[in-house]
Amino acid sequence: MSDAALSAALRDTLLSITQIPSLIGEEKALCDHVQARLQKSLGAAAVTRFNDSLVVRVCERAGAPKIALVGHLDVVRTSHDGPVRIEGTRLYGPGAADMKSGLAVMIELAERLDRASLPCDLTLVFYEREEGPYAENMLGPMLEHFPLLRSFDLAICLEPSDNNLQLGCMGSIHATVRFRGRTSHSARPWQGDNALYKSIGFLQALCQRAPHDVTLDGHLFREVMSPTLAQTTGRGRNVIPDEFDINVNYRFAPPRKPEDAVADIAALVEASKGEAGVAASVEPTDLSPAGRPHANHPLVKWLTECGVVGVQTKQAWTDVARFDAVGVPAVNFGPGTQNQAHQRNEYTELGLLADGYAILQRFLTGMPPA
Repeated sequence: MSDAALSAALRDTLLSITQIPSLIGEEKALCDHVQARLQKSLGAAAVTRFNDSLVVRVCERAGAPKIALVGHLDVVRTSHDGPVRIEGTRLYGPGAADMKSGLAVMIELAERLDRASLPCDLTLVFYEREEGPYAENMLGPMLEHFPLLRSFDLAICLEPSDNNLQLGCMGSIHATVRFRGRTSHSARPWQGDNALYKSIGFLQALCQRAPHDVTLDGHLFREVMSPTLAQTTGRGRNVIPDEFDINVNYRFAPPRKPEDAVADIAALVEASKGEAGVAASVEPTDLSPAGRPHANHPLVKWLTECGVVGVQTKQAWTDVARFDAVGVPAVNFGPGTQNQAHQRNEYTELGLLADGYAILQRFLTGMPPA
């Protein structure tokens, strides 16, 4: 197949799946579409459905390296000024970058690779609910249900990375820091104890807290702690609030655990109290572990030699952490335009698809023996 024909096929596949809405929790229609297409091209026995997720056995080869290409079906809700469309070199639509570009490459690879000569055992994993809370992400139950998914030699998550290889991922926790005071009428604030004022020391400490750099396997991870939401108890605009909640999002580096990160927030709250009488508590609400980079793994080294644009660490969280937690090395690599993820009028550069396809084709067809 010519380069032009491959580019056209990738474009058409991306267009077709982007035209199917798949907001988090509403992945059924897209899952139906991908299931029907791959059952037709690979055979019904190759595709296993799990709720609105799929495990697709592209090639089974005993003794060969076991590789997984992994992509989530859901997208976040974004605003768009028009329908799904192609304008010049860009395809616009919800999830075009994150991560339907990666899904399109997965589908085309499964249908075009010469499975008879493939020197690896290859599985595709399409799953639901990645964009929501960690506990609701369906990759977790899939890892528990399918022993195969815990036996891979390498999992590649096709998150948008502009065809850069991104190693590991930051852990992420959300915690509610609650400051407590006492209500009163705002005309007589001396009769109350304003919970907003209780938070001043903590907010100042967050403002002054510099990013903390961590180097692992020669690669830099940057830890950051940020307040992202704040609200009072909402008793009224003329009422001194007795509670003030701040959502803190802490991005922490491997190999630290979520429990360590919660302890860091608690320690910062305690250190920032200053004067006696500041009542505060820390309640973790969403805990996602970090993922190690696995930079020295032979298959990761081989992927770096297959034409990736560059090698970076992943500053955000991805499901490489879930694989790492069950002993499966994992990396991020995908053709989506990274800075367009979750953006208004999200788009992806179509030229990245063929390049990403070619890199993964070289990786899968030319890998050294296990």
